[in-house]
Amino acid sequence: MQTLQHNFTETIITILNKHFPGYGDIILSNSELLQYINIKTKAANRGSKSRASFANHYAIYVLIEDYLQNEFHIKNSYEDYEGAQYTALKRRQIELPFGNKLQNHALNHRLNEEFKKYFRTSLYLPIIRNSATNRYWINENLLKIQIDNQVINIAESVRDIIDAYIQARMNSFNEFIIYCQKLIEIQEQSSETAIEFIRSLLKPNIDARIFEIVSYAILKQYYAEQKIYWGWSQDELNIDNLILYKTGRTNANDGGIDFVMKPLGRFFQVTETIDVGKYFLDIDKVQKYPVTFVIKTEQEVEYLFSKIEEQARTRYKIKAIIRKYMECVEEVINIPELIIRFNKVLEFQRGIQVIEEIVLQSRVEFNMEEEASEDEV
Repeated sequence: MQTLQHNFTETIITILNKHFPGYGDIILSNSELLQYINIKTKAANRGSKSRASFANHYAIYVLIEDYLQNEFHIKNSYEDYEGAQYTALKRRQIELPFGNKLQNHALNHRLNEEFKKYFRTSLYLPIIRNSATNRYWINENLLKIQIDNQVINIAESVRDIIDAYIQARMNSFNEFIIYCQKLIEIQEQSSETAIEFIRSLLKPNIDARIFEIVSYAILKQYYAEQKIYWGWSQDELNIDNLILYKTGRTNANDGGIDFVMKPLGRFFQVTETIDVGKYFLDIDKVQKYPVTFVIKTEQEVEYLFSKIEEQARTRYKIKAIIRKYMECVEEVINIPELIIRFNKVLEFQRGIQVIEEIVLQSRVEFNMEEEASEDEV
């Protein structure tokens, strides 16, 4: 397959040239494992639409690290190795930046399945696993590349490339957090700077995680000013402000629901595509419960509704099915609508709360600090 080119590709080639002077491009074009890592490091550049996910990177990393620590790149006796223990690999993953929430899916099957999707004709999969003994190996066939009648081992290069990717992501997240903290400090002296910063984050090309965090921070404060009157009888009514809750991390497998509103019970899903299949899958996950979609686009709401309905007609044909799904699209909120709601929040004098929420959620999302325990809340 043709090598994907993005900002981090140059870093990959530079690292390869450091280990194998003058051969960086050739090695990348001849290595399926490096091409896969190249695909998975697209999110290193700031503003990428790709979500940063470390599970598959770290599955490769900890096995490569085990391979190098045992000096199999020198000894050439990997075929006799009893394999790395799962508990040791998992413990090492947790020690790595952003790794403390990772599960075992990548090591067990997800990495291999995704690799197979990109390299359908490949003879090899990255991870070899003995489920009976719970031992793991990196597929050495993917580490040895034949260049100019010699076989080279790219294990050290792979380790250094993933290290560089982790550092790039950490730098990006740290800069974002530091900027947010500075904005809190200058909010009273220069509220316009803080406001413009938030507006700058509401762009179609902003990182998907950051967009979700900013959307949540704005909507939480927007709804906080709204009250609902409810009760078990008309004579005894309760008065509650609407409260928006974030259900988990932005890359969590939580059934497709990103925010939940109390006490109305509204569901919110943040997305960056106009993909009816994805929307209706989310609706199906909650048994056709109505969902509000927050879409990372500047296209008009009316156009978005028409595109959703158009795709639904193409997909389902049956009017009753189409109508049922469309009724489950409770509301569509686009970037212009978010900006309008942010302006309302500013009128409520709640701009500082938006900034503080962005900082809080970003630190949790990017593992800059652990979430407060229930006793601390």
